Amino acid sequence: MRSSGDSTLGGGPGPGPVDSGPYPLHDSAAAPSTDTIGYRGPTACAAAGITYRQLDYWARTGLVEPSVRPAYGSGTQRLYSFRDVVVLKIVKRFLDTGVALQNIRAAVQHLRDRGFRDLERMTLMSDGATVYECSSPDEVVGLLQGGQGVFGIAVGVVWRDVETALSQLHGERIDTGETLVGHNPADELARRRRDRAV
Repeated sequence: MRSSGDSTLGGGPGPGPVDSGPYPLHDSAAAPSTDTIGYRGPTACAAAGITYRQLDYWARTGLVEPSVRPAYGSGTQRLYSFRDVVVLKIVKRFLDTGVALQNIRAAVQHLRDRGFRDLERMTLMSDGATVYECSSPDEVVGLLQGGQGVFGIAVGVVWRDVETALSQLHGERIDTGETLVGHNPADELARRRRDRAV
């Protein structure tokens, strides 16, 4: 088990290995992977359950910056990666449970230092003062046996929540800027009705 502040691994917030995209945006086999899709601020807010004011503040203070495209003055839009949105939702969950912002900042820095590898297999635990990364059930049990009140965030659950939310929202291809419409079953039904009517 590692505390959020004692990571020795380096690496930036670049994309880690993703064998298959977390959700299909199109029915075709040539659907873009998560490494080629970015999400604008309002979409990231909707998927993470935060306000635009929070998103803006966290970006300006360096807590969670968009790894795809930062804002370069007025007129440019930030573009967040899928993993950025997962981290935004993790930060929101920590805030909702009363973890101090400086401890959240240390946890996010730890994730960034690890290069966000194996993020979906991780459990983050906190006793309110420190955030710990647990990568095995034994580590979780060991922390719980310490006798202090702790809570945990199973990052895999957050990962799937974000997948579900983003699958119904719009993304943007990083290379072309093309808007990708999420795979929403209600939209698919409406499209079929339109096709039949023509």
